Amino acid sequence: MIKGIGTDIIEIERINKAVKRNSNFLNKIFTDKELEYFKRRNFKGETIAGGFAGKEAVAKAFGTGFRNFNIKDIEILRDDFGKPIVYINGKAEELLKAYGNYKIHISISHSKENAIAYALMEVD
Repeated sequence: MIKGIGTDIIEIERINKAVKRNSNFLNKIFTDKELEYFKRRNFKGETIAGGFAGKEAVAKAFGTGFRNFNIKDIEILRDDFGKPIVYINGKAEELLKAYGNYKIHISISHSKENAIAYALMEVD
């Protein structure tokens, strides 16, 4: 059964400015594994913006936004084919235990100016 859906769109330039303005921005938002992925992608703005939009979309699919958990509790990595995979940790994982089994699907894309993500959360 579908529990929730979420979408987010963000201007890539907005993320680029945040990274330049605040040297700790990336460390506040992303896990070490996500940062390693960005490093392999040469810290491209569209990749970082897509990761940020993905986290926002997943939080919206929860129906709570980021209330009661940290943005880093949502981790978006890639499989061997580049498909984004969502991992839930920490307090966010505790919140989802109430649903028993769950699955989160995510799609991330970008244009020259914007990054967008769509997330769908299924529960048993």
